[in-house]
Amino acid sequence: MEITDTARSFGISPEDYMLPSRHLIRMVDPNGALLPTAEQGTEPGHEYPIPDDEVLVQAYRKLVAGRRINDQNSALVRQGRMAVYPSSHGQEACQVAAAACLSEGDWLFPTYRDTVAVISRGVDPMEVMTIFRGDWHGGYDPQREKVGIQSTPLTTQLLHGVGVAHAARLRGEDTVVVALCGDGATSEGDFHEALNFAAVFQLPVIFFVQNNQYAISVPLARQTVAPSLAHKAVGYGMAGERVDGNDLVALLSVLERGVRLVRAGAGPLLVEAHTYRIQAHTNADDATRYRDDAEVREWLAKDPVTRMRTYLSGRGLLTGDLQSQFEQEAEEVAQALRDGMNQESAPDPQELFRHVYTVPTPQLAEQAERLAEELAREEAS
Repeated sequence: MEITDTARSFGISPEDYMLPSRHLIRMVDPNGALLPTAEQGTEPGHEYPIPDDEVLVQAYRKLVAGRRINDQNSALVRQGRMAVYPSSHGQEACQVAAAACLSEGDWLFPTYRDTVAVISRGVDPMEVMTIFRGDWHGGYDPQREKVGIQSTPLTTQLLHGVGVAHAARLRGEDTVVVALCGDGATSEGDFHEALNFAAVFQLPVIFFVQNNQYAISVPLARQTVAPSLAHKAVGYGMAGERVDGNDLVALLSVLERGVRLVRAGAGPLLVEAHTYRIQAHTNADDATRYRDDAEVREWLAKDPVTRMRTYLSGRGLLTGDLQSQFEQEAEEVAQALRDGMNQESAPDPQELFRHVYTVPTPQLAEQAERLAEELAREEAS
């Protein structure tokens, strides 16, 4: 089922299928009220049903945990327990939805800011945070978890995701890849190469762009004059869509349909989520130098956690007891992070040599031996 067939199944032209809906897909407004269908931004070929109640409640459960994880990790940085932490405070709905839409055998490729997505996928929180305290390894096994390692290089994860999707296709595996990136990544050459390759080979990849308005300090208007980042999709011969990145209901619906379509062979998909990074780029950044408080306050009023809590409460799906349960579970994760990060780990200098080559070179073996002798002499003295 290629793009032409997919468009025909929706009763629209391939061009109308590839172009994003004329209006942002949004189901719940910032006040937590369900919008009338006519105001959800949908149109023929771009219609999205409300997810099941249980899906919404469990996604909110992870949303509460994600907010607590972000705040706890930011505190651990200030306490000197982590070297750096790129907070996704305000973007948690995107990350929860990205993990929720995948099946067990699918892959997630995160950016350095997508800690909440990785934990929501089921990876142990302490394993996820290992790399942020400056350890030499990524903390978790990517093959076991079906999650790429978080790393600082920009956009490389998109190429890795495309490679995994291509390999899975060659092996005949039923695998979908969701590869996350930010708006700044869309200005990188790797972005072009990944999307072009995925489109040419019709790979089952969703490129999920979290447009948080800034590439560190560079606003979107200084990166592109395209109508939207989702409009870039049509240039590669794939479909694009725009969604409110602070509306968890809309995100779940758009990504669920996207996964279903790319799994069926409709080709790759570019989804742009409009959201906002409430806190600084990292603890080393001073966001007040390039944006003002009024802009931040405007986005605080669109907070995804508050919006989803109000929506679920209004529908009777979230009681006070259930909210307390979710908050208690989130606090237990935060406590585990505090306990784990407060444990001092003794470094082993010999690890410098163990993972350089599969078979150590004679020079490396000699250096390791000399270090061992020096350490032994130091201990004896």
